[in-house]
Amino acid sequence: MRYNRLGRSGLVVSSVCLGGNSWGAAGLRQWGAFDEAESRVFFQQALDSGINYFDTADTYNAGESERIMGATLLKMARREDVVISSKVGIPLSKKPNDGGLGRKHLMASIDACLQRLGTDYVDIYHIHRLDGVTPLEETLDAFTDMVRMGKVRYLGGSTMPAYRFAQITTLALDKGYARPIAMQNLYNLVNREEEVEMIPLCGEAGVSLVPYSPLARGLLAGTRSREGGGMTERAANDSVARSSSVRDSDFDTVDRVVAMAAEKGVKPSQLSLAWLMHKPGVAAPVIGVTKLEHITDAVAATEIALTKVEIAALEDGYVFRAAR
Repeated sequence: MRYNRLGRSGLVVSSVCLGGNSWGAAGLRQWGAFDEAESRVFFQQALDSGINYFDTADTYNAGESERIMGATLLKMARREDVVISSKVGIPLSKKPNDGGLGRKHLMASIDACLQRLGTDYVDIYHIHRLDGVTPLEETLDAFTDMVRMGKVRYLGGSTMPAYRFAQITTLALDKGYARPIAMQNLYNLVNREEEVEMIPLCGEAGVSLVPYSPLARGLLAGTRSREGGGMTERAANDSVARSSSVRDSDFDTVDRVVAMAAEKGVKPSQLSLAWLMHKPGVAAPVIGVTKLEHITDAVAATEIALTKVEIAALEDGYVFRAAR
């Protein structure tokens, strides 16, 4: 396993982060859904592989992801040996203060998160989504208080407009708020819009990228066809992955991935992860797993070397989406 420093900080994380949306999803969907006993096996495989970085969120399976991580992972490893990130901001119910980034919800949420995890602190607490209403000063002031109280070690962001993240980093610098060190954004070979603004911004601000959906919900594993459907349970049942947002040009990219993977004797999923790990600023892709081999495949991807020519070939022909 290789390890990277996260942003402009002293925090060191494995170059693979294990995502938590599968834990506690049993009965909620047909793919990637594991109960407490099944989750334990995945956590042991991750720890044995050298992974020390684990991600979750309060919205993942109504808090069950955090609870299961606390009941299993945090009983299997010394707390100081693992890095736990969670996220806050997406509404948990229709109640008026049960979502968003106001101080009341944030302070209640970090306490509930820690109770579910059974720990005194989270290493990284991400703004999951901006609510479009709460002043950034109020949000950052609350996060800074969490850091001072020892409940949160570092602040992170997630998908948002680059200009809003620029406001956050500027306010942190100017007013002494907790400074973000990580951005969890959508970034993969068929979703490269973040290269236009967000990624250069993060580079300037000393913020590492921890991209989610590095395989584009399985598309870059090469298991889906242009005609629809595919070889995996997720391909058959994930409505988002089967949506019209997948373009013909995306399948052209997949074709290039599959062909080069065959030449190099690796899996398309591993090649796609290796491409991402070669990109500037990327500290650790967040991987979702449905099989134990997905963990070993991701760890093996850290050892795949790509030349500049190979990287350019994988990126060739990418069509940037129109600005919204």
